[in-house]
Amino acid sequence: MEQSDLLVFLCNHLERTGIRYFITGSQATIAYGEPRFTNDIDVVVDLTVANCDLFCDGFPQPDFYFNRETARQECQREGMFNIIHPDSGQKIDVVIAKQSSFDQLRFDRGIRIPISDGCQAVFSSPEDIILKKMEWHEMGGGERHLRDIAGILKIRGDSLDRDYISDYAQKMGLSDLWKVVQDTVR
Repeated sequence: MEQSDLLVFLCNHLERTGIRYFITGSQATIAYGEPRFTNDIDVVVDLTVANCDLFCDGFPQPDFYFNRETARQECQREGMFNIIHPDSGQKIDVVIAKQSSFDQLRFDRGIRIPISDGCQAVFSSPEDIILKKMEWHEMGGGERHLRDIAGILKIRGDSLDRDYISDYAQKMGLSDLWKVVQDTVR
């Protein structure tokens, strides 16, 4: 299974079940910025203990590998878990949505993007990708996140809501980094 096939599989399952989600991380960076290699799919899912089994049922063994009990525990603590497609080595990082106002806003700001014939997926907005990439960089995520942000800024340019980014960067304690990023890309 190619990564693009796994993305379609994941999104079709989420659409069928009605579980809210958005694609984030490298897949979203590629959608809004410059192409680059990625070895996984990052998805934020509005999972709870109540809908965890419904979600997990879409990834039957032996086609997929994950620990259902770990998934339930991560739902309770708003953490994350992985689903692996052993035949291809492809991986899905499932991030449980936090009940924070920012995560809920990210769901509201999601953008539907075609990913294959007849299939669309909800992606995190480019502004929210920039904010999260800055946050991950500050947490020690490395220069890759800054390169991803630069790619989005170059491709999306003036279509970005920079006021929104500035406002949330300030709320997240990232204003200085946002200024540096903007100055670097100009």
